[in-house]
Amino acid sequence: QVQLVESGGGWVQPGGSWRLSCVVSGISLDDYGIGWFRRAPGQEREGVSCISRTDGRTYYADSVKGRFTISRDNAKNTVYLQMHSLKPEDTAIYYCAAILDPEGRGGWALPLSYDYWGQGTQVTVSS
Repeated sequence: QVQLVESGGGWVQPGGSWRLSCVVSGISLDDYGIGWFRRAPGQEREGVSCISRTDGRTYYADSVKGRFTISRDNAKNTVYLQMHSLKPEDTAIYYCAAILDPEGRGGWALPLSYDYWGQGTQVTVSS
């Protein structure tokens, strides 16, 4: 059974840093890339970042480029999203998802490109 479990959600002040984790089981990070999405209240799900399974190539939305960093630890089957300089507009439920090829189908930012999803974790940026 494939499972993706996000953790690390919480409340952080604007300008602060936070890190999310996505623990994957039932599949290997050698076989799947992992993406992070978020859904803010009243908005569509947005692709935030992705890391490929092969060469570790990374992808970022313009809204987070330079502030967020995605990384993976294959030995722990875990992918991280390190977030810096957080803004209130970063408030959302964050999801991780598994993708075979970030440059296939509709690309890494398209939710339909992903095969498996986690349940999400809430991040709130507020003073």
